[in-house]
Amino acid sequence: MAEAAPHPREVFDLIGHQAAEAAFEEARGRGRLHHAWLLTGTEGVGKATFAYRAARRLLGAPLEPAYGVLGSSPEHPVSRQIIARSHPDLMVLERIGEDGKVRKTIPVDEARKLTDFFSKSPASAPHRVAIIDAADDLNVNAANAVLKTLEEPPPRGVILLVSHSPGGLLPTIRSRCRRLTFGALPEEEVVAFVSSRTTANEEDAIRLARMSKGAPGKALALALAGAVGVDDAAKELLQSMPAIDEALAQALADRFRGGEGAAQFNLLFERLAERVHAHVVRLAAEGYGGLDRWASAWEMLQRLPREVEAVNLDRADAFFTALAELRALTRA
Repeated sequence: MAEAAPHPREVFDLIGHQAAEAAFEEARGRGRLHHAWLLTGTEGVGKATFAYRAARRLLGAPLEPAYGVLGSSPEHPVSRQIIARSHPDLMVLERIGEDGKVRKTIPVDEARKLTDFFSKSPASAPHRVAIIDAADDLNVNAANAVLKTLEEPPPRGVILLVSHSPGGLLPTIRSRCRRLTFGALPEEEVVAFVSSRTTANEEDAIRLARMSKGAPGKALALALAGAVGVDDAAKELLQSMPAIDEALAQALADRFRGGEGAAQFNLLFERLAERVHAHVVRLAAEGYGGLDRWASAWEMLQRLPREVEAVNLDRADAFFTALAELRALTRA
């Protein structure tokens, strides 16, 4: 499989979402471009890729029809500048800092730079563009700083806000944006996407497509993270309850160390939660009662990764605590 998924700034194809692209291009072509666009949909469905495609066109890259409605050539100088993160008329707010490390939030100091950025005229392009990926990652003060910019629309300025959970944004931010919704893609399109970019066999590509719930970017990220093997491990752990394979559990816990540890921890809990949820749905459909404890277990598996990150708990300890709760549940 590929070593890493490309950053959206390096992606020039977009699967699906022709309606969203057409709506944006129509507004741009008619000179009725809104100053702020809220791009909503599940994570990995293509919102950030769209944002960079729109940014290239706004910054002067000509249409390249081979790449779709908002397509631009990877070889155009604007595209190359964006890839190199050196375009003077593009500002990007994201959790990845200048040191390459992923932060918990987008800090207010960076969000405040929007005011100065949009106070200047474009240096070399028709517009100045800011991409916020994702707006959900803005801390409270940063969100208010962005709101201040939205309240005073910059001339020839466009802000593209990516959001996986728009309900959590300030209502005043949502109300000042034009929304474009990016829906889940058909399973067969996601399967084809994964198959064309990884060595996954057809069965695994189907599993990854279903895990992603129609989001090709997430399906690719899952493939690169070894999600099929993690899902198999989650299945084995749950099916063996209340017994537990100590060797398997310890091998999984060992993966939580180092730079990749958090991602592996979150992925395992995601797969455990999905399998518990499916179990609850199946039991409910079969008429079983007394599912409150299973529902609580599902909520615990969703909640625990957030708590671990928030207060820096030991991931292995949290994992074995969760296993103990699941074992107690299956004994009942």
